[in-house]
Amino acid sequence: MSYGKIFSLIKENNLTNWNLYTKHKFVVDLSNNTLKQKTFLNYLIQDYLFLIQFSKAWSLAIVKSETLDEMKISASTVNGLINFEMDLHVNLCGSYGISKIELENAIEENQNIAYTRYVLEAGYSGDFLDLMAALMPCVFGYGEIGSNNINSKPQNVMFQKWLETYSSSEYQKICFEVSKLIDNAVIYRLGNNFKNTYKWKKMNKIFKTSVLLEIDFWNMAIRLDK
Repeated sequence: MSYGKIFSLIKENNLTNWNLYTKHKFVVDLSNNTLKQKTFLNYLIQDYLFLIQFSKAWSLAIVKSETLDEMKISASTVNGLINFEMDLHVNLCGSYGISKIELENAIEENQNIAYTRYVLEAGYSGDFLDLMAALMPCVFGYGEIGSNNINSKPQNVMFQKWLETYSSSEYQKICFEVSKLIDNAVIYRLGNNFKNTYKWKKMNKIFKTSVLLEIDFWNMAIRLDK
């Protein structure tokens, strides 16, 4: 799956780790219906807490924006996270008897804290491009996972609903809007020779770290089940 020029290039530069992330055992087991339900539940709870911080990071993107279009897409993404993706987690967890209050009072695991605070710090101490580099793996990774597993039909209804969410036209639209945002933002700030700039090297470094933290997140969900 290709989500714009910038993502395609930065993904290719980090392909080994990217495949470890998007084809992680957690994803494979979920798509073929062999993932333990408890492992999935551990993930959902932590991912709900993750999305709270992730929404804050996208809100920070509005502040870091330099154009009205950047502000609009960032704001639209925040809306999608809060009113679309987080509702999925509330509904799925509710089906397991876990209330929204219990979700919000759950304890964040260290891997969750490490990832979310890394993304936020990239935005606090850096600029718009630094923040986008940190945000890309989650947005596009889940879009790619959904697209790659669109024909998977796990018997577990919750697994299927999760895959359908990220393969849906609504989520894929978010991915394409964000890819356009990032493509335009890089050219606007760095020009067509962006690959020869220090900022491009920094973006790749930030992206790589975020991908590794995504891998740690999957590992965390599996570890909590042992």
